Amino acid sequence: MNSTTFTNRLAKEKSPYLLQHQHNPVDWYPWGKEAFEKAKAENKPIFLSIGYSTCHWCHVMAHESFENADVAKIMNENFVCIKIDREERPDVDKIYMTFVQATTGGGGWPMSVFLTPDLQPFLGGTYFPPEDRSGMPGFKTLLNRVAAGWKSDRAGIVAHGIEVIKQLREMAAGDKGDGSPLSEALFRMGLGPLTRSFDEELGGFGEAPKFPRPVTLNYLFRVYARAENREDEAALAGDGKTSLHMALHTLRKMAKGGMHDHLGGGFHRYSVDKFWHIPHFEKMLYDQAQLASSYLDALQIARSFARDLSAEKQAGMGAPFFEKTARDILDYVRRDMTDKAGGFHSAEDADSLIEAGRPEHAEGAFYVWTKAEIVKLLGKDAAEIFNRVYGVEDAGNAPQGSDPMGEFKGKNTLIVRMSLTEAAKAFKKSEAEIAKSLADSRKKLFDVRAKRPRPHLDDKIIT
Repeated sequence: MNSTTFTNRLAKEKSPYLLQHQHNPVDWYPWGKEAFEKAKAENKPIFLSIGYSTCHWCHVMAHESFENADVAKIMNENFVCIKIDREERPDVDKIYMTFVQATTGGGGWPMSVFLTPDLQPFLGGTYFPPEDRSGMPGFKTLLNRVAAGWKSDRAGIVAHGIEVIKQLREMAAGDKGDGSPLSEALFRMGLGPLTRSFDEELGGFGEAPKFPRPVTLNYLFRVYARAENREDEAALAGDGKTSLHMALHTLRKMAKGGMHDHLGGGFHRYSVDKFWHIPHFEKMLYDQAQLASSYLDALQIARSFARDLSAEKQAGMGAPFFEKTARDILDYVRRDMTDKAGGFHSAEDADSLIEAGRPEHAEGAFYVWTKAEIVKLLGKDAAEIFNRVYGVEDAGNAPQGSDPMGEFKGKNTLIVRMSLTEAAKAFKKSEAEIAKSLADSRKKLFDVRAKRPRPHLDDKIIT
């Protein structure tokens, strides 16, 4: 069954994500009364799929399963299938994400949840491959098991769903606290786990994948501020100094990394490796908003330190670096994410066409470069400087283990490998000459990149 032979109820929706699925052979319903009544009338479980239009793994599961007529047949015969844009209904997304995280230990999108007709969740997860793979049940296997279980032990499944919800409500009630003011000791409790998971060399917390975690950075800045405001030398030298170091070091490493778009500005969603190098290339509006705030906090702190210092030492504190990064984020949002009528678009996709006029697409196709492309566009001398500074290599620069599917073989994701001072020394030029050469090169590459097929823009405006 193809897109010319089937149209489902999502064709009447406004969400770009739901409209992407309007020609699936799955008989999708939007979240609402019609679907709920059908599930009750036919006594069928609900399959709920939650995602958004620029979600890479949502696309993968759609192509593998929701566009497959055999999978759709199983879904349509045994379930009432509902599709939700998580950005349209964050309230519903939060409820079922809480369930998935509590029962599986993780979460993400696409989110896949099985519900009773009374909307009680009883089984959930995220992405499922179409067939059994690496110990993970395939989506068809899962559908058939749930359908068989519903027919043989419906009462048991309903009872299980009710019990799970009861436990989640008890957990939520226990999290509310007694309403007393937050103590200093309790406020600082979060610092211990962060300190233990902090990557002293590369910044960030834990291993791959690494997320920007601006909420964590905001917390660390506030630990520092409270320590400073206490005028307590011990506090400032201890928790305050530690928290500030973790936040600023992480922000510096992220801004130099490949997760930062060095040509067009802004940040990609997260890094698939621990080096902040190869990103998941999606760009989200709310990431830009939160990270701009984090870099502006860093700028204000760096300036407060540097007021009485020389210009050279001020630069060493990083104020110009943090200012440039914050402006870079906001310039990107103003240029590419701002609607002409006012408001801001939601996201840009990770995937795009490899070449205009051809159907093949790939993650990061808009952003990556071969070394040969760069040399041809910039000329030998400028390219030599650019490639040294941004880590461009003949065979591509994806770190070992960060490209298991070989998608980036021969391709380069720009990442800062050399400072202006180091480049000036290596090429026997002044820092001003190096800076101008790099700026000219970035502009040339940006202009060429702008002619490539752009990633899909989710132009939904959320208020």
